[in-house]
Amino acid sequence: MILKAIIIDDEPLALELLESYVNKTPFIELIGQFSSALEVVTSPKLKEADILFLDIQMPILNGLEFSRMVDPKTRIIFTTAFSEYAIDSYKVNAIDYLLKPISYVDFITSANKALSWFKLSNSTDIVDVSTTPTTTNTNTTNSTSEGLERDYIYVKSEYKLIRVDLSKLLYVEGLKDYVKLYIEGDLKPVLSLMSMKSLEETLPSSMFMRVHKSYIVQKDKIKIIERSRIIFGKEYIPIGSAYKDQLKEYLTHSKF
Repeated sequence: MILKAIIIDDEPLALELLESYVNKTPFIELIGQFSSALEVVTSPKLKEADILFLDIQMPILNGLEFSRMVDPKTRIIFTTAFSEYAIDSYKVNAIDYLLKPISYVDFITSANKALSWFKLSNSTDIVDVSTTPTTTNTNTTNSTSEGLERDYIYVKSEYKLIRVDLSKLLYVEGLKDYVKLYIEGDLKPVLSLMSMKSLEETLPSSMFMRVHKSYIVQKDKIKIIERSRIIFGKEYIPIGSAYKDQLKEYLTHSKF
């Protein structure tokens, strides 16, 4: 896979350095370089770009402002000399943040992140649930139109289809375009490119509950709640204020 890149920086030396880095990276093709974000706004090359190497502090239109105008399909790696922009950069459409002076090691690490993102995004976002019927309980609310519980799902991760048994799925963490599925007994979570909303709609509501904008948990796996946090071993899952009443209602009905 070849990624088409644009470099935007008002410093000539920075442009020259990044151009040399792009030219020595086999999976990136440079299709344009600009000294201001304003030049790029009307450029037809912007629609062709897969990735932007974008300086933040620029006159008239800075990188953060410009990033909000870019199509979400075009990913951004911010380049700046000011570390205080790091948090802001992750609030927009950014894959990474490079602090000047930028070494080639840092550059290629970020470029590989972008490559991984595009490889995953070009594969199936989520393979629909493979449903194994279980005994139908008319008193149970199910998320499938057929009224059947789902035993497992298949998710796409690094070009592989991975079966996730729902009975072992502890919780899900949402990270921008990705989700992490934490599975009982597995050392590492399964990383997949999909939205929390699509996964929440896929998981059976009789088994899983959204407890935070970034977390979905399996109800039966909730053992300890402390100070508005659900504890899974050494991990603490925050309970969002918008979801407290729903969780409280579930816990009330679950008491003997």
